[in-house]
Amino acid sequence: MPPSTSGYRRLFVIPGARAFTAGNLMARLPMGMFSVSAVMMIAGTRDSYALAGAVVATGLAATALVAPWTARLIDRYGQARVALPATLVAALGGLLLVLCVRTGAPDWTLFAAYGATATTPNTGGMARARWAHLLKGDQVALHRANSFEQAADELCFMLGPVLAASLCGTLFLEAGTLTGVLLLVAGMALFTAQRSTEPPVRPASTATQAPYRAPGMPSLLAVCLAMGAVFGALEVVTIAFADEQGHGTAAGVVLALQAGGSCAAGLLYGALQPGGSAERRYPWCIAAMAVLLTLPLLAASLTGSLVVLAGALLVSGMATAPTMITNMTLVQQRTPEDRLNEGMTLAVTGLLGGIALGSAAGGWTTEHVSATAGFGVPVAAAVLALALAVSRRPGTRPRPEPQPAPA
Repeated sequence: MPPSTSGYRRLFVIPGARAFTAGNLMARLPMGMFSVSAVMMIAGTRDSYALAGAVVATGLAATALVAPWTARLIDRYGQARVALPATLVAALGGLLLVLCVRTGAPDWTLFAAYGATATTPNTGGMARARWAHLLKGDQVALHRANSFEQAADELCFMLGPVLAASLCGTLFLEAGTLTGVLLLVAGMALFTAQRSTEPPVRPASTATQAPYRAPGMPSLLAVCLAMGAVFGALEVVTIAFADEQGHGTAAGVVLALQAGGSCAAGLLYGALQPGGSAERRYPWCIAAMAVLLTLPLLAASLTGSLVVLAGALLVSGMATAPTMITNMTLVQQRTPEDRLNEGMTLAVTGLLGGIALGSAAGGWTTEHVSATAGFGVPVAAAVLALALAVSRRPGTRPRPEPQPAPA
């Protein structure tokens, strides 16, 4: 049996692991659906991509503000007590958005309704928190679990937009949002029902340092912001390049290849069990990502071929998951144990902020220079992330990594 298969299977021998993973994946898939569904639904009924984009951007900004508070409540009172009610509020926001669109309500109601979806819990963070609790003391198994979760993230963001576009295009414009709401609520209900694997709630301590103030976290969050800019710029520029080539509808497939390469690399990275500490691996992972991101730039500038670009994105994506896996490992090490979900949510918030900045920078470069030149934006953002990672201030070394459990 291949080591990757047997290694990952051992994770799911743990009682309750399969059930909470199934629920989490079901709840996580809509994260890749909601934005695309909202854009298609609003633009299709209001004939305004500007309005659709503004509504989605508002929801993204609201999420960046609300998500850390939701995560803090989850750490304080437990996943089951907070995550499901927060999910129901988010689901109500999605349903209100559909209702407002269908009834022709004023534009401001769309912003209010979509803003309510910001209470959606960080499903990936909650799953990682469960693995950290279940595998405490076994760093090898935890590395593999983090690799699996990152691969799951990539898979959901690869399949989510495709599913959303298919539902909205083949059924009716609201089908993507309604399906996403159903999956989110059902998945979260299944996930939170698995109480045996839920991390215990620790008493609040005034002595506990806020995650964003923990040693090493500010620089790590700054790197997350820069890496988010990589992802945001790459998406916008790829869509613009495909449109320039007259194949705008193929942009989703091209981006899915990038996510597919990252997903495969994440699973392989988890199976290989790389040596050395995550602290030392991190700059090397970011450096590899920066180098590989030059491939799409070269493909676009030298060939102008969408097919060649797709191949370049597939290869360049292979550095994404290992970088994010190492990133989340460091977040877990640097975050106080009683605020772990909040710490991981802060990292995701940093990524979301970077995505917004990268989207804006990529769009500006595409419009004022060219889509081909736009591929230089993610390269520059990756180089900035590398500079931030290697310029970490002395004295911010994370707590020691626990040793693997005996075989």
